[in-house]
Amino acid sequence: MGALPYAISGGRLSVLLITSRRSGRWIFPKGAIEPDMSASESAALEALEEAGVVGQIEATPIGRYRTGSDLDGSALIDVDIYPLLVETQLDEWKERGQRLRHWAVISEAQRLLADPALGRIAAALAKRVG
Repeated sequence: MGALPYAISGGRLSVLLITSRRSGRWIFPKGAIEPDMSASESAALEALEEAGVVGQIEATPIGRYRTGSDLDGSALIDVDIYPLLVETQLDEWKERGQRLRHWAVISEAQRLLADPALGRIAAALAKRVG
């Protein structure tokens, strides 16, 4: 599962992208479901650890995409993405030295995101909140 961190400022939707540790490609925070946590709670934890943001996570995913799960990408997994309305952005967080983060409007996010499916999920969020 993963999180789609977003904020609305001045009536404009922005989403928070991070770089992957292995390839440096732009993605959304994602990871495994933690023991004793729901998928959405685990997504919120990933957003905190990987992107340094805290907010209100939705219990229902907005979309799903398929990606490689191991080093060579040969094992495919489906990743549910949960919208996270960002309330706080931290200056220090667990993976700060391992990743970059970047706020982008939807059109820029669609250009930057490594997987076109992530761009479609971001566009679905824009339609819903717009």
